[in-house]
Amino acid sequence: RVNMGVSILGRRPQILELLIELFGRVVPITTRNFAQLCKQREYNGCQLHRIIPGFMAQGGDNSRGRGGSGESAFGGAFNDESFALPHDAAGVLSMANSGPNTNRAQFFITFAPAPHLDGKHV
Repeated sequence: RVNMGVSILGRRPQILELLIELFGRVVPITTRNFAQLCKQREYNGCQLHRIIPGFMAQGGDNSRGRGGSGESAFGGAFNDESFALPHDAAGVLSMANSGPNTNRAQFFITFAPAPHLDGKHV
């Protein structure tokens, strides 16, 4: 598990604390990547640059901060490990990618079940 603070700007600024459960027995490399990036504070200052109401929020561009980039804890992209965990509920965290075996730092958190992402995102 990792904790992540999220600042929400607006009329009433808020700071939310998210407790994120990771599944290291199913996806150990992906878990290590995300946990290390959190521990090294690589996500500090990153924006949730893509928010689609009713679907998901995406963030984690630790290079440019606004999407389209980001580096993994290992330096480059890493391979997909397993698609065993479904996107079957709100609150599922997965790595965002640009195709097979292109996982880096960006992630998204679902707001609802998203079965169309199964088999595409670790």
